[in-house]
Amino acid sequence: MKKSDFSVLILVILIVAMMIIPLPTILLDFLLIINISISLLILLVAMNTKEPLDFSIFPTALLITTLFRLALNVSTTRSILSKADGGAVIETFGSFVVGGNPVIGFVVFLILVVIQFIVITKGSERVAEVAARFTLDAMPGKQMSIDADLNAGLLNEQEARQRRRKVEQEADFYGAMDGASKFVKGDAIAGIIILIINVIGGFAIGMAIHGMGLAESASTYTLLSVGDGLVSQVPALLISTATGITVTRAASDGNLGSDIMRQIFNYPKLLYIVAGTILILGIFTPIGIFLTLPIAIILAFGAYTMSKAARAEELKNEQADQEELEEDIRSPEKVINLLQLDTLELEIGYGLIPLADQKQGGDILDRIVMIRRQFAIELGLVIPTIRIRDNLQISPNQYLLKFRGNKIAAGEVYLDHFLAMNQVPDAGQIEGIQVIEPAFGLPATWVGKEEKQRAELMGYIIVDPPSVIATHLTEVLKRYAYQLLGREETKELIENLKETHPNLVEELVPSLLPVGEVQKVLQNLLREQISIRDLATVFETLADFSVYTKDPRVLTEYVRQSLTRQITEQYAEDGIIHVLTAGATLEKGISDSIQQTEAGGYYLSMDPQLSRKITEELRDQIDRVNKAGGQPIFLTSPSIRMYMKQLIDKVMPTVPVLAYTELEPDIEIQSIGVVNI
Repeated sequence: MKKSDFSVLILVILIVAMMIIPLPTILLDFLLIINISISLLILLVAMNTKEPLDFSIFPTALLITTLFRLALNVSTTRSILSKADGGAVIETFGSFVVGGNPVIGFVVFLILVVIQFIVITKGSERVAEVAARFTLDAMPGKQMSIDADLNAGLLNEQEARQRRRKVEQEADFYGAMDGASKFVKGDAIAGIIILIINVIGGFAIGMAIHGMGLAESASTYTLLSVGDGLVSQVPALLISTATGITVTRAASDGNLGSDIMRQIFNYPKLLYIVAGTILILGIFTPIGIFLTLPIAIILAFGAYTMSKAARAEELKNEQADQEELEEDIRSPEKVINLLQLDTLELEIGYGLIPLADQKQGGDILDRIVMIRRQFAIELGLVIPTIRIRDNLQISPNQYLLKFRGNKIAAGEVYLDHFLAMNQVPDAGQIEGIQVIEPAFGLPATWVGKEEKQRAELMGYIIVDPPSVIATHLTEVLKRYAYQLLGREETKELIENLKETHPNLVEELVPSLLPVGEVQKVLQNLLREQISIRDLATVFETLADFSVYTKDPRVLTEYVRQSLTRQITEQYAEDGIIHVLTAGATLEKGISDSIQQTEAGGYYLSMDPQLSRKITEELRDQIDRVNKAGGQPIFLTSPSIRMYMKQLIDKVMPTVPVLAYTELEPDIEIQSIGVVNI
């Protein structure tokens, strides 16, 4: 335990002991001065914090100081009632501060209590309660705003985590302040009760035990009780003021003093008006020019000084901006920054800007956030931040998706229309703009709001423009997912797995495989839409078989066989999978074309005529399944699966090719066609 932690524990124990053990008056004087000092320090700290979280310990400090003050009240009450002596501090407040008049002291005490209890404490309590409620209600919106800024590239991952943590801390702080403000309220009530007890109890004890007369007992104990009350209420007033200042600080970039000088005295012309008003008040009223003229002169001089300083600051800022601009032009580093490329960019025409503007109801940022979440869950891949920019050089309704500065997808949407796609063969015709749906290449029609209801009644699928863009982006990013996984991204995945499987990672990387080879295996899986979220199983398989081979393609086949449950669930429906199978002649043709390299690897060396014949047969079978409304899936033996995939990629890259060993034994396989040559 640190010394600071130990000292705090001792302090709390001593506070509790003060309520039980009688203390000498000299020690009470010392503690009362400390109480006033701590209260003043807390007030000054509250005034100089830029935001409430800079003083996040304040609710706990409020509880400890309140407990300390109440413990002092118990000790001073014991001393006053038992010895008729409260010490030099209490006597000073009772005689010197209030002039030795108990009535004046009692009135001053009541005024302080009213100010603290009714004005400051009540207002602070209400502000803390409302702030806590509003902060909790605003948390989801703030979290979405952080996600939107992160997705737009305005924040990095670390900054986003810091802002999320700050939002949580704000909610916790105002919730704690809501409860801590009750301490101040209870302390004010306790001060009144303790004063009454001291006066009544002291009056009785002075006459019955100390043998004082009626007048002497009333004078002595009333002055001591009032002095004790004032000594307690002055620090309590400072603490309650600090509470009010802390919970009312909002939208501030500086401390209280700088904010007051910058915001209240930031309008010199208004100070001239105030100075003239005060001067007129002295001329035309009995107040007299003698009192108002000096104040008017001070206000006018202050206005003149601030105007002069504002002009000088404005000129200084203009010069600084000009120097910065000239420095940017001369600096070669600024030109170097132009060479940086964003991994993913979404450029939109000016007609689609409302989609990215949340103030106009645009939700494309939120949809992109959901796309990134979807990829993390389905493929185990963290999609880089997609930066959204407007581009005046493209069509107003057009959008472009760029990967490292190169266009990989484009489309066109109409904000005041809906995309209608026909899912009923004999549905009627609808009026609109005839297009090809960008994600799947299906014929579709952009219809207006009037035609939308008619299209729905006719069985058309209706999609709004943001959904069209989101779906298109999802399909394109799935196609290019393997290219999004670079060495840096692979290193991040490895570091993340290392937190839960350190021994596995240390065994594989870099002892058996370098990061680059692991990246190639993961890219091969993503190229065929196989999720790498179960990274532990992937690494287990690589650790087992990389001892025998370093070929990423062969290692990928081993990994696929380890993911049988995942692959089966991905392609099977209700325990059944419909597949196209490779016939005996096709498998033999591919097997005979596999050649071995000098380095020990294998490649497909096929006669061009045979390759063309196989490609044509594959295209016919795939077209047949597509026209029947099914999903073409090829099933073949493990030895030729990756070579079969190479041939099918020439026809349709999105068609999956599975091996028998990649399916669970209990799955029912139904053949919908056999491919032979």
